[in-house]
Amino acid sequence: MEVVEENNLNLDYVQLCGFKIGDGFYAVPVLEVQEVVRPQKITQVPMAPDYIEGLINLRGQVVTSINLRTLFKLKGDDPEEFMNVIVRSRGSLYALVVDEILDVMDVPNKAFEETPDTLDNNLRKYIEGVYKLKDKLLISLSIEKLINVEE
Repeated sequence: MEVVEENNLNLDYVQLCGFKIGDGFYAVPVLEVQEVVRPQKITQVPMAPDYIEGLINLRGQVVTSINLRTLFKLKGDDPEEFMNVIVRSRGSLYALVVDEILDVMDVPNKAFEETPDTLDNNLRKYIEGVYKLKDKLLISLSIEKLINVEE
C-alpha cells in the first residue's frame, strides 16, 4: 500500500488579516476574523474605559467596539474614515476600530520573530510577535490579549 503525503505548503505560511493604525502595520489571524465592516452607529457605554468606543448593532448582535489607537496610546487623531474588523472571542463579537484595511496576507512562518524589546510597553502587552517583511515590520496581535485588557 502506497502512503501519500499531504502537501505541506500551507504549514510554511500563516494567513493574516492586515490593517493600519497610524503609520504601523498590524495583523490578526484570518481565522479569527468574522468580517470587515464600515463604521456603524455607536451607542456609548457610561463609565466604560476610554478605549471602548461603545456598542454597535450588527444584524441584531451586540458588538463591543474597541479603538486600538486609543488602547495602544498612539498619538494623533482618529481618522474620519475607519473600518471595523469583527472578531469572535469566547462566544462574543468585538469590533476592532482600525484606520485602514490591508490585504489578507500569506506570511512565511520563518519570518516570525519574538516581540522586540524596543517596542513601546503600551503596545508590547498585546503582541504575539512580529513578521519582518521586505519593506515593513508587521505586528501580529493577540485577540485574547486585546479582549481581556484588564487581566
